[in-house]
Amino acid sequence: MACRSTALAAALALAAQPLLVETARAQDRQDTPSLEDLIPDSAVEDPEAWAAQGTSAEAQAEEDTALPLDPDAPLDENLVSIPWPEQIDLPELGPLEPDAEPVEFVTFEEEIPPLPMGSEERISDELILVFPSENSLFPERDEFLDRFKALSTIEDLDDDDNIARLAVQARSDQALLEEMLRVYGYYDAQVIRSVGNVVAEEEQDLERPAARFDVIPGARYTIGAVDLGNLAAAGDDYEMLRQTFEVFPGDPISLDDIKTEQADLDVALGENGFPFAAIEEPELLVDHARVEGDLTMAVEPGGQYNFGVVTSNLPDFLSGDHLSDIARWDPGDIYQRSDEMDLRRAILATGIVGSVQLTPVVVEEPVGDQPGTVNIAAELTEAPLRTLAGNIGFGTEEGIRVEAMWEHRNLFPPEGLLRLRGIAGTQEQLAGITFRKNNFGGRDRILTVDAFASTIDYDLYDARTVSLVANFERLSTLLFQKEFSWSAGLELVASQESEVDIDGNPLRRETYFVAALPLFAQIDQSDDLLDPTRGFRASLRLSPEASDNEGVQSFYVRSQADASYYQSIGESTVLAGRVRLASIPGAELEGIAPSRRLYAGGGGSVRGYGYRSIGPVNDFGIPTGGRSLVELSAEARIRTGFLDGAVSVVPFIDAGSVSEGQTPDFGTIKIGAGVGVRYATGFGPLRLDVAVPLNRGPNDSWVAVYVALGQAF
Repeated sequence: MACRSTALAAALALAAQPLLVETARAQDRQDTPSLEDLIPDSAVEDPEAWAAQGTSAEAQAEEDTALPLDPDAPLDENLVSIPWPEQIDLPELGPLEPDAEPVEFVTFEEEIPPLPMGSEERISDELILVFPSENSLFPERDEFLDRFKALSTIEDLDDDDNIARLAVQARSDQALLEEMLRVYGYYDAQVIRSVGNVVAEEEQDLERPAARFDVIPGARYTIGAVDLGNLAAAGDDYEMLRQTFEVFPGDPISLDDIKTEQADLDVALGENGFPFAAIEEPELLVDHARVEGDLTMAVEPGGQYNFGVVTSNLPDFLSGDHLSDIARWDPGDIYQRSDEMDLRRAILATGIVGSVQLTPVVVEEPVGDQPGTVNIAAELTEAPLRTLAGNIGFGTEEGIRVEAMWEHRNLFPPEGLLRLRGIAGTQEQLAGITFRKNNFGGRDRILTVDAFASTIDYDLYDARTVSLVANFERLSTLLFQKEFSWSAGLELVASQESEVDIDGNPLRRETYFVAALPLFAQIDQSDDLLDPTRGFRASLRLSPEASDNEGVQSFYVRSQADASYYQSIGESTVLAGRVRLASIPGAELEGIAPSRRLYAGGGGSVRGYGYRSIGPVNDFGIPTGGRSLVELSAEARIRTGFLDGAVSVVPFIDAGSVSEGQTPDFGTIKIGAGVGVRYATGFGPLRLDVAVPLNRGPNDSWVAVYVALGQAF
C-alpha cells in the first residue's frame, strides 16, 4: 500500500492536466468515483509513460468547440431559487416607542477652574506672552523673558504675514516654552497656544497675524535627595567640597543652578589637589506625587596629589628645568589646575611653541592622609622661529616712518632671541641689533641688550648717536597684564648733537658721552592693557646720569611721574584722564644733551602740536627743550552702534607746558582739542585723532592728524 501511495503522488505531479480533464468529466456522473478509480493501473505502473500520452483527442475536441459565455444572457431560472428583491413585499415598520427615562449627559464632580488672571508681555507685533498677574506665582519672569526672546523661532524668523507659517513657528515656540519651564523646575506647567484671529472656513481680511501663549506655571518642584557618589573619599576636604556644591534638599529645582554648581565643584576639586577627579552628568528623577526631584551626580575624587617637577619631550629646545622656572609653583605645593593652565599659557606666550599638552603623571601614590606626587609632562611642538616684519606710519608733524625687522626667537636656547632692525623715516634713521633672553632667572623676567646707531633730524636738533643699552625688566604683556612692573638698566651713549637755526641748518655740533642707570616702576590697576575702561595706573621713572660735554662734566637725575584714571559711565562711555610731571634737577640746561632734555607735543602728548614742538625756543624760534614738564589730558570714549559697536567717537582736550627751570611753569601752557575715532580689533583699538591747537604759535600747523594702535593713554 505504501508503494501504491508513492506511485499515486508521482502520478499527480507529472500528470496534472490530464487529471483535471478526467476530474471535470467525473462531475457529470451521478455516482462520484474515488480518486483511485480515476487513475488507471497503467498510470500507477509507469506514471511517466502515462503522463507523456497527453490529453485525449476527444477531450481536446470538446475544449476547442466550447462556446464562450455571454455576460448578458439570462440566468437559468432552474438554477436560482431565491426571489429577486423587487419581488419581495417588505413589511411596514411601526413607530418607535419613546424611552421611559430622559437622556442624561455626563457631569463632572469638580468644576474646571478658569484660567487665572494674567498680564501680557508684548514681545513684538506678532508675539505675546501672558503670565500670572501675581509675581510670586512666577518670580523668574524677567529672566525667563530675556532668554525666550533670544531663542524664539518667531522672533528669529520672518513669517511674511503668513498665518500657516506662523502657526508652525508657534508650535516650535510652545515646545521651547515648555522646555524652559522645566529648566526652572515647573514640571506641571501648561502653555496654551493661540495663533491669529481666524474663523474656520471663512475668508476675511485680517490684520497682521500674531501668536499668543498663556503660561500657567503651576507648582515649582524642589530638590529631594542628593547623591554625589563617592565624594566622601575626598577625606578631610569632603565638607568643603560638599558646601561648594550648593544644591541641597528643599531648594527649588533649577537646572541652570545644578550645572553651575557642577562646574564649581569641578573647579574646587582641581584647585585642591585632585588632578584625576571625574564628575558624571547629573540626573534628575522627578516624582510628581511628591512634587520633588531626586538628584544623582556621581563624583570620583581620584586621590589627592602635590606638584613634582615639569618634564619636557624637547629638552634641547625647552628643557624641563626651564619650564619648572616658568611654573608658578614649587615642588611639594598642592596641585592646582589653575597653575597647570597658567603654565600652558606661559609656554605658548614664549612664541616658539606651536602646541603644548600638559599631562599629570603619577610619581608617588597617596598614602593615608598624605598626598601623592605628580610630575607635569609637557608634550611640545616647535613653532616657526623666524619672523620678517614691517611697519609703516605717518604723522603730519613726524612725517613718514618705515620700519623693518628680522628675528630668530630661539637662536640661543632656551628663549634666546636675536633681532635685526632698521628704520628709514623723514626724521629718523636707525640700524640696530638686539639680544633678548625671556624668562631669564624666573617667570616674566627679560634680559635685553640692545646696540644701535641712529641719526635724528628733528626741527629742534640734529643728533648722530651710538648707544649700548642693557635692561632687566618685568613688564606687562598683551597676554599677562601685571599689577606691578619694574625695570633696571644701564645705558651708554655717545652722541654728536647740535641745535638748528630757523632754516633747519645745524649749528655748532657738540659731542656728549652719557652714562645712565634708568629705573622704572609701575602699579597697574586697570582692566585692560590697550583699552582700559576702569581703574588707574601710576608709574615713576628715575635715571641718574653723568654727562661729559667736551670736558665739561654734569650730573643730574631725569625723573618723570605719570598717572591715569579710567571710569565707565553707563554701558557705552568711558571717561579717561591723565597727568604727567617731569623734572631734571642737578644741572643747567646747557649741560644736558638736547636728546636728554624734556619735550612735549605729539600724538602721545599734547595733540594738535608737532612732535616735541612745545617748550622754550631759541633766537630762531626753535624749541630747545627744558628741565621740567607738565601735561594734562581728558577724553570721553563713546561707543556707537556702527559695525556692531566696534566704532567709538572720542572728543578730547590736551594741555602741556615745558620750562627751562626744574619746576613746571604754567605761564606758557599750550592747549589742543579735537575728536578721534576708534575701531575695536581683536588685539586693541586702532586710533585716528584729528586735533587743532587752540593757542597756536607761529610755527604750529592749523591741524594735526595721528594714527596709531591703542588708546592715547
